[in-house]
Amino acid sequence: MRRLFASVSSPLRLAAALALAAWLAGCASAPGAQQAQSPVRVKVFVAAMFEIGQNTGDRAGEFQHWYERYWKDAKPIAVPGALGPVYCNADGVCGAVLGMGKVNSSSSMQAILLNPRFDFSQAYYVISGVAGTPPSRGTIGEVNWATWLVDYDLGHRWAPEENTAGAPTFMPRKGYEEYRRFQLNPQLVGWAMKLSADTPLKDADSARTYRLRYPDAAARRAPFVGTGTHMTGDTFFHGPGMSKQAQYIAKLYGADDYVITEMEAAAITLVIKRTHGTDRVMSLRGAVNFDQGSPGETTLQHLDPAPGQTAGGFAETVANIEAVGSRVVDHIVANWPQWQGGVPPLR
Repeated sequence: MRRLFASVSSPLRLAAALALAAWLAGCASAPGAQQAQSPVRVKVFVAAMFEIGQNTGDRAGEFQHWYERYWKDAKPIAVPGALGPVYCNADGVCGAVLGMGKVNSSSSMQAILLNPRFDFSQAYYVISGVAGTPPSRGTIGEVNWATWLVDYDLGHRWAPEENTAGAPTFMPRKGYEEYRRFQLNPQLVGWAMKLSADTPLKDADSARTYRLRYPDAAARRAPFVGTGTHMTGDTFFHGPGMSKQAQYIAKLYGADDYVITEMEAAAITLVIKRTHGTDRVMSLRGAVNFDQGSPGETTLQHLDPAPGQTAGGFAETVANIEAVGSRVVDHIVANWPQWQGGVPPLR
């Protein structure tokens, strides 16, 4: 630097030389400035599909309770290609709203997984949201861990009047075997149930009243934590005929009973499978509606109910989802040395 100053012959050159010297000194004293920012090592990633308004302070959608538990002080991390930002806390718990439907949610998940800001090499996933349930299998306010994820849409369908009366109008399409169904890690499902089955669940008076419309014992139950097959479809299907077809597909594929209808999990899981496998994937859904009307109610009436004729219990269900799921998230993080290498033996 002495040579540089010695050659200066004017105030302008002196100012330029001082600025250059300061810049060089800054580079020398901060070698880390030229190094890439270390990625966030994700321990658990929570995926929600939508939020109603803000992330906190108003009516809660699928993300708000998770956000208020884990990320109220977190700064959003923008991810090109994803619907919204990712939030992470100091414990390695991250989450985001991915969007509704298979394409919307899976494209967001892929953008997040491939972003260099995050290290997902040891991450667990909780795919979380609201859903429907057949009244013969579930009830409003219940929370359900998936044992299988089945894609409802991949196959051939035709109009019922073009078939033998009462016969199924669905046939699997060959070549889709590897991505039309996923059996989630039974040991991980077992852990999820062990950690969360006794979670106290909220209920609503409106849901209690609504359940009485249905004669099914399952539909009349109070909210509970269960397991079964989750059916993923972009079609928001309703009615006993479509529900019967969903159960038919689940059995055709060798899965467990169809208990949850939703719109994202199989697609998100396919994206995760291609990058990190499915051994650490969990799907958690809370039922906010039945997939068909009560006796004497047409499917159209069920789809477009009169004011005051909905099931109710939405606020309680989204609270139940987080209450159940956070038990598993907190256990994994608190016992990370036992979980980081893979799902430990179920004790």
